[in-house]
Amino acid sequence: MSDSTKPQPATTPMSSRTHRLVPAARPLGVLIALIALISVGAQLIGPLVIPVGVAAITFLPMIWGLLTGILVSAQRVRPMPVYLQDAAGVIMSVAVLVLCARLAFTIGPNIPLVLDAGPALLLQEVGHLFGTILLALPLAVLLKMGPATIGATFSIDREGSFAMVSERYGPSSPQYRGVLSMYVFGTVFGALLVSLIASLASSLGIFDARALAMGAGVGSGSMMAAAAAAVVAQHPDLSDQVLALAATSNLITGFLGLYVGVWIALPLAEKFYRLLARDHGDLSDDEGTATTPEPTQTAIVAPPRVHVPLLTTMAVLIGIGFIVSSVAAGRISLSILVGYLVMAALVAVGIGVARVTRGKLPAIIVVVTVGALLSSPASPVDTWMIGQLESIDFLSVCTLLLSVAGLSLGKELPMLRKIGWKIIPVGVVSITASFLLSAVVAEFALGLWG
Repeated sequence: MSDSTKPQPATTPMSSRTHRLVPAARPLGVLIALIALISVGAQLIGPLVIPVGVAAITFLPMIWGLLTGILVSAQRVRPMPVYLQDAAGVIMSVAVLVLCARLAFTIGPNIPLVLDAGPALLLQEVGHLFGTILLALPLAVLLKMGPATIGATFSIDREGSFAMVSERYGPSSPQYRGVLSMYVFGTVFGALLVSLIASLASSLGIFDARALAMGAGVGSGSMMAAAAAAVVAQHPDLSDQVLALAATSNLITGFLGLYVGVWIALPLAEKFYRLLARDHGDLSDDEGTATTPEPTQTAIVAPPRVHVPLLTTMAVLIGIGFIVSSVAAGRISLSILVGYLVMAALVAVGIGVARVTRGKLPAIIVVVTVGALLSSPASPVDTWMIGQLESIDFLSVCTLLLSVAGLSLGKELPMLRKIGWKIIPVGVVSITASFLLSAVVAEFALGLWG
């Protein structure tokens, strides 16, 4: 067995271990140019909304970026070298932390609202956080999705899930492909599906409208809006209350979901998968692309097969991110550039702490916690921080992330095909379980506390 094929020990992101370097600056320049062209082009195309009855299917720029990236990396006319796809994976592992940094500056200003939430609002989060594990995970095991089951069913897999799974298992793992498949399904069909479920549940009259509003906060803005709109259509006299409860529930899900996802939901999904699948050993797929995390470490990734310097990665993300966000904003602003520099500094701190603690304190936790505290009302710099970051459209950062992800996935298509149609029933059950179980818990909590 050669050194290049021997199993490698797990390590933390951007490790100082010796890896194969990208052969030359010029090929890396090609990758940077592709990332820029695809992400900017996707943002310029903009969203496409297809009406479907009372709801709609929306294709956001991030979907165009992902699909274009996959087409470029998977085409056979002029194959994209595997080492460049691996380099894209390294850049993506940092891009997901940049995304979480932007999310942190959305959470910070709303911390008082989360702290003031009543018992019913807080308790119903149990449904959002564990409904997918209890119902969707067994279905995925039954359909033989393999270790991708863990990534696809530990939550409904929105943006923060990329960082959680990538940091624990690596961006070339089957668990990560599970997240990606569920993310695409939820992005394209989630709003339509949850609006139909909410409309049906409202028309049956067995739930309090406020419980359904709390259930609408599944952690996705588009799904929350669609579900809340369906509930409002059935209860127009409670429209303000429904929208307020849905928005607060969604915020709490986003806030708590990151911490519970890293330390509770993801480990629980792994243990439940092993129990049902009778898999007590390696969690890798047929090609052995992921290793089982060590019990003492929370954030573990498989080492990348290429090394891209962290400063280079940061420069790429800041430069291209500035352009993509400027296109989304329709103007060039110094605050966008400053905002990216702030996020890059926050990500560097997170990675540094993860290295020092040997992964016991994950970078995603550091990034989100520090970012939220800096932008909270208790911070002396919250006004300045929010002023810089609010000019960066959150979805534009998603477009950049998924464009990079697409360029890293050409070599993974055979594994993605193994998931294929299976993500449809699993996705339907996952989103339905998250919404309805949360509504049931909220209904019970309202009965106790009102």
